[in-house]
Amino acid sequence: MRDLVAALIAAALVFAALGLATTLHAYRRRLQSKRASEHALGRQIIAEVPVGPELVLFSQDDRHFHYGEQPIPTDQIMAVRVLINGSPIASSVSTRWPAATMPQPTSFDDRPEGIERDRWDVAIETESGVTVVACGAIRERVSQELARRIYDAVRRDVERRNQS
Repeated sequence: MRDLVAALIAAALVFAALGLATTLHAYRRRLQSKRASEHALGRQIIAEVPVGPELVLFSQDDRHFHYGEQPIPTDQIMAVRVLINGSPIASSVSTRWPAATMPQPTSFDDRPEGIERDRWDVAIETESGVTVVACGAIRERVSQELARRIYDAVRRDVERRNQS
């Protein structure tokens, strides 16, 4: 009887492991498909941002940045800022607009997450509004690295356009 129970438990564990492996394989294929479709559209992937259970791609083509399905026209970017817990810590502002039309520095209400869960975001300010790329609050510098990668790409584009 004891051997039968052990065999049933072992079989249940094997089926659970196979189910997890199948789910992981399907998730990887879906992510590879997303990457391939971005490259087929002529976009360069800058970062894979964790949003809920999925990864949202932040990419760039000749005229737009793309945050998932949302295009951000590069010629309309007025400023880009890195936010930590809602407060700007780095920014790059375009010189192509008069100072009177420039928005005030982006800032959001701080959440009481504490220093252990610093929330990293990148705010991209355009003529039509602000797009906040939520890079997350993952420890061990993952969120910080995502924010830095996105900020650097947008900042380089803003600086290139300032010199034009």
